[in-house]
Amino acid sequence: MGIEVNFEGKIALVTGASSGLGARFAKVLAQAGAQVVLASRRIDRLKELRAEIEADGGAAHVVALDVTDYASIKSAIAHAETEAGQIDILVNNSGVSTTQRLVDVTPDDYSFIMDTNLRGAFFVAQETAKRMIARAKGDPKKQHRIINIASVAGLRVLPQIGVYCMSKAGVVQMTKAMAVEWGKYGINTNAICPGYISTEINEDYFASEQGRKLVDLLPRRRPGKPEDLDGLLLLLAGEDSHFINGAVISADDGMTAM
Repeated sequence: MGIEVNFEGKIALVTGASSGLGARFAKVLAQAGAQVVLASRRIDRLKELRAEIEADGGAAHVVALDVTDYASIKSAIAHAETEAGQIDILVNNSGVSTTQRLVDVTPDDYSFIMDTNLRGAFFVAQETAKRMIARAKGDPKKQHRIINIASVAGLRVLPQIGVYCMSKAGVVQMTKAMAVEWGKYGINTNAICPGYISTEINEDYFASEQGRKLVDLLPRRRPGKPEDLDGLLLLLAGEDSHFINGAVISADDGMTAM
C-alpha cells in the first residue's frame, strides 16, 4: 500500500518562512497542494518567496509576524485565517541563536533567544490551537497538525550555544505538554529535531576551516540539506500521522546516536 501526499484544501502557516528551513518547508507544503501562509518580519523576502511558489503553480499568502510581540502573534494569525482560511497545519519554525560561552551571556542575549525560540513558539502555537480547538468542538472528526521545529541542541548540549540548547530543550517539553493537553481535540503536536543543516545562512561557516572540523566529527562527515527534512515534514503534516502525537524525532544523520 502506498501513502498519498495530497494537501489540497489544507491551509498551512509557516513561521520564520523568509529564509532557510522555513522557506523550504513552505515550498514543500505548497508543492504538495497546500495553501501556505508565509510569516516573518522580513516582508520583502516573503513576497519573493510567494512569487517563487506561485511561479511553480502553488498558492501562498504573506503576513507580518514578530513572534516576540504577543499582539503581533494574535494579529498575524487572525490575518492568516481571514486571508487564506482556517489553519490546518502550523509549522512553528522561528528561531535565533548567539555564539558565546555561558559566562558571557548578557540579559539581552538571554531574552533575545528565549523570547523567540521558546516564548514566541509557545504563544504562536497557543493562539493557533485556540482556533483549532474551537473548530474541533463543532466537528470532533476535524484533524489538525502542529509541528514544532526544535533541534538536536534540545537533546544534547553543543558548545558555545548553551542558551540556544536550553531554549530548544524547552520546545521539546512544550511539544509533549501540548500533545497531552490538545490531543483530545484532534490536534497532533510533534517536534522535528534537525541536526546540522547547511542553508544560505550557515553554508559559509561549514566551508570554513572551523566548520570542516565540526563536520568531521559527525558520523558520516557531512551536514544535511534542507530537502533531507522533506519526508518527515510531509509525514507529520499529513493524515497518515494520526497516531503520532508527542513525538520528538531527530533528523540528524546519526548525530544524537553518538
